[in-house]
Amino acid sequence: MPHSPSRHLAEGPRVGIRPFTYEDGAEFTARARESKDLHQPWLFPPDSAQAYEAYAGRLIEDRTKAGFLVCEKDPEAASGGAPGGSIAGFVNINNIVEGGFLSGALGYGAFAHAAGRGLMHEGLDLVVRYAFGPMRLHRLEINVQPGNAASIALARACGFHLEGFSPRMLYIDGAWRDHQRWAITAESVTSG
Repeated sequence: MPHSPSRHLAEGPRVGIRPFTYEDGAEFTARARESKDLHQPWLFPPDSAQAYEAYAGRLIEDRTKAGFLVCEKDPEAASGGAPGGSIAGFVNINNIVEGGFLSGALGYGAFAHAAGRGLMHEGLDLVVRYAFGPMRLHRLEINVQPGNAASIALARACGFHLEGFSPRMLYIDGAWRDHQRWAITAESVTSG
């Protein structure tokens, strides 16, 4: 049986990353509803078809954004079946600036069934390498609320460095929230 081409832009041992599609709405929103306790009060991914369509549309159509689904590698796909795998989480690059800055701001979230399994670490590493490779970006930044220990741990584990603190930086869940700024540059990522 011929091998099916992968839909992934990049792959690691357990996950691959691929762009958002409108067809992912049903699975994404179901995972978001299952993960509310994990996400809140830090993150509010779309949990309805209408909200997902608007969210995915911005990631698909806006050149200043790039959205990646972190998908578990499907053993069936590896043996020649249909490519796929369940969505473990997502990583978005927002506010992409070209020219002399070549930068973007990352946002990410794991879904409850994948939390604590190292899948997002692998997925975020893939997105960083993709951003510094084919996307030709130079710098990525993650803004994290100081109390979000899991997100800070992921940023640190993926090689991001704390650059500073911004009081009342982003409006989230009805209030302006303080954030730590974590960043990484292309020079600090070795080719693997």
